[in-house]
Amino acid sequence: MNEVVKLLIIYDSLTGNIQRFINKLDMRSTKITTELSINEPFVLITYSTGYGEVPKSIEKFLESNHQYLKGVMGSGNRNWGKFYCGAAEIISKRYDVPLLHKFELSGNAYDIEKIKMEVLNIV
Repeated sequence: MNEVVKLLIIYDSLTGNIQRFINKLDMRSTKITTELSINEPFVLITYSTGYGEVPKSIEKFLESNHQYLKGVMGSGNRNWGKFYCGAAEIISKRYDVPLLHKFELSGNAYDIEKIKMEVLNIV
């Protein structure tokens, strides 16, 4: 098993775009639930709500798990202009972790390879 597969990807998906993206990755992943507690390094993939805001489920999860956060990625729609992937930008600044990548909707082959390379660089 290579290092990319070992690092955990934590995500939440409102419209299904991130879930479809996760299904394309060959990486360990877990969807956020109210009971989820992590005790290992992870990378977060998030969507944005409203005008580039962090979803409540992500905020609540990070309140008690942010110490293991190693990087963040965002999924969004470029039609939102300056608010595109705003949640990922906020999380990156708030927790002082790298913003690894932004991708549109459920991503494409380039996004998958880009994320695997970024995650490998963290390990």
